Amino acid sequence: MGYIAMNRFKIAEGREADFEEVWKARESRLKELKGFREFRLLKGPKGDGFTLYSSHVLWDQQADFQAWTKSEQFRDAHRNSGNSKTEGVIIGRPEFEGFETVLHEA
Repeated sequence: MGYIAMNRFKIAEGREADFEEVWKARESRLKELKGFREFRLLKGPKGDGFTLYSSHVLWDQQADFQAWTKSEQFRDAHRNSGNSKTEGVIIGRPEFEGFETVLHEA
């Protein structure tokens, strides 16, 4: 029924536009992969000195997500993480969460 891979990011207050630009400018190759359905970058509430963001990727199944993590596309997507464009933008490390769909209504 589907698998959702999420990463939560704490973005330093005042650096939200920088973070969003990194995502908008990236070369996404997700559409090349079996099982990819949808990507969303979500902006959440403000915390103490940060804004919460979450990336959501919807896959057909967990195995498709796992195959992506071993792919050339994954390596390309993460090649520049931690570079000067993100320095001082992300507080701490992203927090990964993966969920299997057990109920879906459309």
